[in-house]
Amino acid sequence: MFFWQRTKKKGPDPRGLDRLSSSLETNLHWLQTDLFASDETIVYRRIKTSGPKPRDCVLVYADNMVKHEYLSQFVLRPLLKAELPKGLRGEELARYLAEQVIEADSSECITGYSQIGDKIMGGVGVLLVDGCPLGLVVDAQGWAKRTVTEPPSESVVRGPRLGFSEDLGVNISLVRLQIASPNFKTRFVQVGEQTKTRVAILYLDNVTSLDLVDEVQRRIEEITIDAVLDSGYIQEYIRDAPYSPFPTIGHTERPDAAAAKILEGRVAVLVDGSPFALTMPYLLVEAFQANEDYYNHWMVASFHRLIRYISFFITTSTPAIYIALISYHPQLIPTNLVVSISAARKNVPFPGIVEVIIMGLVFEILREGGVRLPRPIGQAVSIVGAIVLGEAAVSASLVSAPMIIVVGLTGVAGFVNPWLNDIAVLFRLLFVVLASVLGLYGYVLGVIAVVLLLSSMESFGVPYLSTMTTLVPQDIKDTLLRVPWWQMTLRPRYLASKDRQRLQGRGGRGS
Repeated sequence: MFFWQRTKKKGPDPRGLDRLSSSLETNLHWLQTDLFASDETIVYRRIKTSGPKPRDCVLVYADNMVKHEYLSQFVLRPLLKAELPKGLRGEELARYLAEQVIEADSSECITGYSQIGDKIMGGVGVLLVDGCPLGLVVDAQGWAKRTVTEPPSESVVRGPRLGFSEDLGVNISLVRLQIASPNFKTRFVQVGEQTKTRVAILYLDNVTSLDLVDEVQRRIEEITIDAVLDSGYIQEYIRDAPYSPFPTIGHTERPDAAAAKILEGRVAVLVDGSPFALTMPYLLVEAFQANEDYYNHWMVASFHRLIRYISFFITTSTPAIYIALISYHPQLIPTNLVVSISAARKNVPFPGIVEVIIMGLVFEILREGGVRLPRPIGQAVSIVGAIVLGEAAVSASLVSAPMIIVVGLTGVAGFVNPWLNDIAVLFRLLFVVLASVLGLYGYVLGVIAVVLLLSSMESFGVPYLSTMTTLVPQDIKDTLLRVPWWQMTLRPRYLASKDRQRLQGRGGRGS
């Protein structure tokens, strides 16, 4: 009995909090039974070093998330040929392996079990060696990635064709290609208890206010959520005026657009796994600006920008003004037009507001269906459905022909400003209800309420209407119109607190 007690196999050492043990078998036991229990995608590759006294090693990684040939060539093969000096243990052994054996371009040492879990789930390999209470991390990420392509949501006729992908490192490099300056800085934050999502904060050190950068980082670090799968999670958590439908944080799929915002003194936020970059502060005037405004001639760009302002007015106000005029103020309409509208509505059994709501709802259903279906089918459904339903509704006297014109013009005008289209639908409905009750007075009251809402909003300390309500000439050169580049010598006053100088001299022939 005494002999059996002395020779029986000893079990694994107890786990000391979160620190790795110097015993390889103990580390493997806790990884297989605790941290990675029941996970069949984790690979444990056992090897021995060369020499008269070989050392046991295990390379741990997640299958399909690493480059197998990279680990084989630069980690496993050197280890199999290596003869480790006698007496090396602990940190000295890890340093020797990192400096003289492992041929990978980057490696680091970790000391905890939870660190191993985070690293392996991030697509790296962790080398454990008997007699060393440290894990050697080898970066060998190799999962499938989408190539850099043109962003479908922000296509341009003239301008760069590159778009963000789902890889954070690639996205940072795309912005860095646009801003090749040592002042371009990046901070990293980890968000999500389960996903451990990496978030990058990008800014120009010599232009952007560090108070703004610190505020962005503080808001992101205060997020407590189990998962972050897209930048939209971050956007909703850190935005100002969360109960306002107007956006206070911009988003873009284009590296050139993100770089342009950073160069003005803004901060960009990239989220691993998302092709959309967030930019802040975000002002209302940015919703009426397009990438091509800065690549085309300034006169053409100014004309297109005016079209966007007019289209936003049309898509939000046309139905309300139509209802107010035909219901309360027909004397403001030319006589011949009043007679024509009355004749068209003669057999329609519904009041004007019911017509507007029904046709507006049908239009939004067709638009949503066209977006969710595959592109070829969606385009056919939206176009054919609108034509057939509109013609059938007029023939059946359910709605009048002028109402079809009003709803069609309203819907098409909303597509000119895609970033404000959903917001325009909400305010269009608000204006219609107020106009149906109080006529033009109700519409004007609605407009005043919206203006008051916009005037009270801020985006990271910057007034939402700052560039639209100022009388400073330099601040309004890129609002309603875009002046030539050589006249925009200064960056926006509310953004670039360190260096406002954008252009040193004047340019252009005849300037």
